Amino acid sequence: MSEIINKVANSGLISLDPETLYVEGKRLLFDLKGWLFEELILKEKDFREKLNTHDWSIYQDAFVAITCSADAIIPTWAYMLVASKLQPVARKIVFGDLDKLEEEIFHETIQNLDPEIYREQRIVIKGCSDKKVPVSAYLDLTAFLKPIAKSVLFGEPCSTVPVFKNSK
Repeated sequence: MSEIINKVANSGLISLDPETLYVEGKRLLFDLKGWLFEELILKEKDFREKLNTHDWSIYQDAFVAITCSADAIIPTWAYMLVASKLQPVARKIVFGDLDKLEEEIFHETIQNLDPEIYREQRIVIKGCSDKKVPVSAYLDLTAFLKPIAKSVLFGEPCSTVPVFKNSK
């Protein structure tokens, strides 16, 4: 009877699961549509009044995406005013929808990874996860790892797709 050898464990591959980069926290969408007159026109005086009386505490420590789902022309300063009210309470603010928000959160998290952990290593980026990982996170990881890693593969350690191999 021969000994069973775990070739994956002995391969020297580092498994990077993008799901572990998910930052917990409340995600909220701030839609200007409901703040418009007849969901069509922004009246500056009314808008500013609503901003001053709105309960901003509901956004405390939340990740917030600011958008307008109405087919209306919104002046840039209106988004700036909303951001100025959210800044003291929100954890992060982005312009766009909740998908854009998630992309930005992952991007920031990847930019803050310690490159030394991955330097000259063979990395497998896992493709399956329980949490939704935006495709942009995989692109960000590739861009982050390319200058420092020996190689990057995609998938599971037992079945991978080569993404790149640095030859030095």
